[in-house]
Amino acid sequence: MTPLLTEQQIADRLPPLAAEIAAAWPRPERLVLVGPLKGCVIFMADLSRALWRVGVSHDMDFVRVASYGAGTESSGVLRLESDLYHPVEGRDVLLVDDICDSGRTMDFVSRHLACKGARAVRTAVLMDKPSRRALPFAVDHVAFTIPNAFVVGYGCDLAEGYRGVPYVGIYEG
Repeated sequence: MTPLLTEQQIADRLPPLAAEIAAAWPRPERLVLVGPLKGCVIFMADLSRALWRVGVSHDMDFVRVASYGAGTESSGVLRLESDLYHPVEGRDVLLVDDICDSGRTMDFVSRHLACKGARAVRTAVLMDKPSRRALPFAVDHVAFTIPNAFVVGYGCDLAEGYRGVPYVGIYEG
């Protein structure tokens, strides 16, 4: 695995990203961070603490969406396997994920949150891979734009492996 984003690069990017989110969305009413499991967990936890440090209090909730299975390519067919625990009706939502690749997951979950009555939905990702878009989806807040490569670590997996790697690397399997 070739390192792409080091632990230090990620740690250094989180405070300015949190400040950017806070400035773009000042005083959100009842902000809730929503993340698609499992990839979002590490980034969402670190972003949550960074947001707290810049004065943005929030709740967190999760959905589970599946499309990859055990491979390195998305099937393109999304399934909602587990829904939110708490309602988001009338709430401002920041959809947080580790990566936006095809745009399908972010689009699917954004639409789902809107259908559930979210007042506003914005998006934040650790990594954006716009060269792979299958849908014209634009992420609101991006920590890093990366090249077209299959990445693992910092939440990104290959058949559930590598999630806990503390940096992002290009998988060369």
